[in-house]
Amino acid sequence: MFNSFYMLIISLIIAVPLGMASGIYLAEFAPDNKLIGLIRICVEGLASVPSIIFGLFGIALFVEMFELGLTIIGGAVSLAFLNLPVLTRVTEEAIRAVPKELRSASFALGATHLQTIRKVLIPAGLNGIVTGICLVAGRAFGESAVIILTAGVTTSGMMWDFNLLSPGETLAVHLWYVQSEAIVPDAADISAKAAAVLLFIVLAINIVFRIPLWIKERKLR
Repeated sequence: MFNSFYMLIISLIIAVPLGMASGIYLAEFAPDNKLIGLIRICVEGLASVPSIIFGLFGIALFVEMFELGLTIIGGAVSLAFLNLPVLTRVTEEAIRAVPKELRSASFALGATHLQTIRKVLIPAGLNGIVTGICLVAGRAFGESAVIILTAGVTTSGMMWDFNLLSPGETLAVHLWYVQSEAIVPDAADISAKAAAVLLFIVLAINIVFRIPLWIKERKLR
């Protein structure tokens, strides 16, 4: 459980700023030419790539090239790579969906382009952006293929182990391992209860991310 949340937080710290920055650039600053069109196609293609491909990329990068072995940092960064294309596309579409009148009104009041993005476009498109973050957070928390290949199926054995170079078995990986490899007599019960906990936490993550939006909507009413 600790490793699951630890890697989720690290991956979101990496993916959310980069994904939002990339989406805002594509929506507001990128020129309309063939190169940018090709980049959009590549981003959309990466968003649909199976997660095991990102796991193999993580092996090549962290295990083979950097020789770090199976580590938490390798799993977290690989999860960030997995979620980055989705966040980029979601942010771009959320920014593009903001009515042009709001953008024009901001410029008419003397705001700069960056001020318009920060004060108008991002708040107006926040619902879509938060929805994208919820999707990638749930996907990252329940991901197993990437973690198995980059962080391993064991833990350091220490609670609250913040060492980024420790192995990082997560709840989803534990569920897979118990269901497919464990020989204990109650493996089915363990896997069923682990699956229930996993579903409950994913639901809780979505609710937690939505609470600020609900509060904001109530204030506006």
